[in-house]
Amino acid sequence: MAGTKAGGQKAAATNKTKYGKDFYAEIGRKGGRNGHTGGFAANPELAKIAGAKGGRISKRGKAKKNA
Repeated sequence: MAGTKAGGQKAAATNKTKYGKDFYAEIGRKGGRNGHTGGFAANPELAKIAGAKGGRISKRGKAKKNA
C-alpha cells in the first residue's frame, strides 16, 4: 500500500508507536529551529556588503569612448 493515503496513515501510526506520539511535532520543532539560522535576513550588514560588491563589479565590460 505504499504511496496511498491508507499507506501513509499506516506508516504514521507505526512511527508514532515506535518513537512516541510527539514524533512529528519533534521533527517540526527541529526544522523550525534550524530554518532561520543564516542568510541575509539574519545579518543585514552582510547583505549591505554583498550588495556593494555586486554594484562595483560590472558584467558589461569597460565603457567604449567614441572619439
